[in-house]
Amino acid sequence: MLWSLMMMAFHVKQKPIFLIIIQLINSFSTITNSQSTLCRTSCGSIPIQYPFGIDDGCGSPYYRYILACSDSQKLELRTPSGRYLVHNITYYDPHIVVTDPFMWNCQDGDNYRPTRPFSLDTSKRFKLSAQNEYLFFNCSEDKVIVKPKPIFCEHFPERCDSSCDSASYLCRHLPVCSFAMSGSSCCSYYPKATESLRLMLQYCTSYTSVYWRNVGAPQPYDQLPEYGIRIDFDVPVTTRCLQCQDQSKSGGGTCGFDTQTQSFLCLCKEGNFTTHCKDYDIARHNRNVHVIAGTVTGISAFGALGIGAGIWYIKKVRAKAPVTCGVQNNENRLF
Repeated sequence: MLWSLMMMAFHVKQKPIFLIIIQLINSFSTITNSQSTLCRTSCGSIPIQYPFGIDDGCGSPYYRYILACSDSQKLELRTPSGRYLVHNITYYDPHIVVTDPFMWNCQDGDNYRPTRPFSLDTSKRFKLSAQNEYLFFNCSEDKVIVKPKPIFCEHFPERCDSSCDSASYLCRHLPVCSFAMSGSSCCSYYPKATESLRLMLQYCTSYTSVYWRNVGAPQPYDQLPEYGIRIDFDVPVTTRCLQCQDQSKSGGGTCGFDTQTQSFLCLCKEGNFTTHCKDYDIARHNRNVHVIAGTVTGISAFGALGIGAGIWYIKKVRAKAPVTCGVQNNENRLF
């Protein structure tokens, strides 16, 4: 950028100095104003809202580096056990549904593939939903307690022991493909922790996850089983974030954070602030903080220095250049 300023100075004879200064200021404004536009609001058809972000510095720092948007616009969730395709995100009933390609599916039938247990980083305010139900296939009855459970346990699994229910509704009515398995045993199990999933898979051939999706119909038809893993998440709500998103304060901004200090920032079209948009008097940040996405870190300060150096250089050249009414010859040319 500084080099471009110097090159513009060589053409000082072509334009008045005030026009050059205006161009420099406009270029600098474009750079600083572009900070808030780096927060993408969707990946494919899935909306990205607070507390999540797919660009660094967007959303809440509690969920930093959790979501990734591929070049093909596929949203993925990062966990300690791998990356999983996100099926949808619901914000009013905060949860994410992901699919695990290693889990058993209807097309597998009795052909079980090598699988691995799904795990979560609980420090990220995630937890496996109680609406998940895991089906394990061909378990060793010498190692796993496989027996029918009472109906009470289907509705309140946390109040029952850790046995695997061989008479569960889902084992008898597999979603989409009830007759996909012919000679395999099945039992339903709700893990209290990721470690219990890992232990179960040591003694079972494979497993799959089914979650009960709320469809809004009258009970008992208000939920339908679908394949996938439901993950519940918390939405960190702060006063500053609410003020930042307030539409009455200059149209509202986007909640984000400084990529180095992880302190709160309100990302606005005008720049970054510590409270809300248009709050010019309280700790304005659009010229001196590390901007979001980390791709243009330090540009604001460098841009201000470049403008100052450019103006000084132009003035110096202007003072020494002879007046020739815009005519350039071998005596007054700059190079």
